Amino acid sequence: MSREMKKYFRRLPREIRSLIALAKNVSDEIKMPAYLVGGFPRDLILGLKDWDLDITVEGNGIKFAENLARKSGAGLIRHERFGTATLILDHHLKVDIATTRKEIYPHHASLPVVSPGCLRGDLLRRDFTINAMAVSISDGVGQKLIDLFGGESDLASGKIRVLHDLSFKDDPTRILRAIRFKERYKFKIEPSTLRLLKEAIKDGLLEKVNPHRMRDELVLMFKEKDPSAQLRQLYALGGLYFISNKLKPNKRTYDLFKSVNQEVSWFMRNIPLHKQFDVWLIYLAALLKQLSLSQVRRIIRSLGLSKQEENKIVSCCKINQKLIARLKNRQIKPAQVFALLEPLSYEAIILLRSISQDSVFKKHIADFLKVYNVVRLSISGDDLYDLGVLPGPRYQKILSMVMTAKLNGKAGNRQQELDLVRKIIR
Repeated sequence: MSREMKKYFRRLPREIRSLIALAKNVSDEIKMPAYLVGGFPRDLILGLKDWDLDITVEGNGIKFAENLARKSGAGLIRHERFGTATLILDHHLKVDIATTRKEIYPHHASLPVVSPGCLRGDLLRRDFTINAMAVSISDGVGQKLIDLFGGESDLASGKIRVLHDLSFKDDPTRILRAIRFKERYKFKIEPSTLRLLKEAIKDGLLEKVNPHRMRDELVLMFKEKDPSAQLRQLYALGGLYFISNKLKPNKRTYDLFKSVNQEVSWFMRNIPLHKQFDVWLIYLAALLKQLSLSQVRRIIRSLGLSKQEENKIVSCCKINQKLIARLKNRQIKPAQVFALLEPLSYEAIILLRSISQDSVFKKHIADFLKVYNVVRLSISGDDLYDLGVLPGPRYQKILSMVMTAKLNGKAGNRQQELDLVRKIIR
């Protein structure tokens, strides 16, 4: 056993070590060599806490996954078409299991043709040397680092290096990944790799990428800790023509990104019971803010975004100076704030709060999120019926009037709500 890897493995939580031990048992029992690959060896050496496991197996990945699922009591999702499977465990742990395979790209920027292969071929198909290491978990060579391309050395010197000269031409999304890893780890792109990257950008290869794959890479970029650094680097290297030649981020764009980062942190601290929202979508909307709605819709279609994602971005586009001015008004009533913000998505509200540092403006939005947005009436349509109101459109109108009064502090409890209804129907 490698002394170095033994030291690294001691840092792992007990449940991860136990899971790897179970994987070793499965490997020994069914005689299929298994390896931890991808980001796990990289982050293990760097001392980062990313415990999702990627295991590749020389043999049959699905059979291996089925055996490991039985031993660990995990849920299992099979992907028969790709020869892969995913195990879902407690503690939000995820294990992706695949059969070792090799890839051939019929032409630049195409989807690869995949076929069974050996470990070397499986590692050679990866993007960078730092992601092309493996750790054996099989009997006899347990927890031994397999580094065929100098990944450990590049980690130590802080370099992003491709495995071969056609890497960016085969898969241009690696351009975005190179920038992502560079900014995440504060590494440098090795000179030959940087030259190849610029050539691929100059040749327009990013425009040839499948829209859904490009969407996925942009999502990952905007999920990074500092998306503005990612965007700045990408724009400096070749622009954003592959999204739209109209996109030209400037100081205002980067300042807005910084403000979004702050507002997302504020939101997570102060609105603990919020619904789920997509942080990446806020950054994308902030980037697209300089464009017209028709231009935004064209980009949404070109990236293959879902209808729900499109609606959220369009909601962000509804932010205008008139809305901002009304929310800066000290005299605006709570019910009016509610009426302005309630139709917007959480993503749009966070982006809106990022636009101005005006304290009154920010307080109105905070009050909506903390107070107005959780206000509920104590009465219902049944109460209106009991008071002699026949079912129909009038129900919604009356309940809306009562909600307005409640938000403005004029109907604090059930009895006051009922009294107000009696006044309305008289």
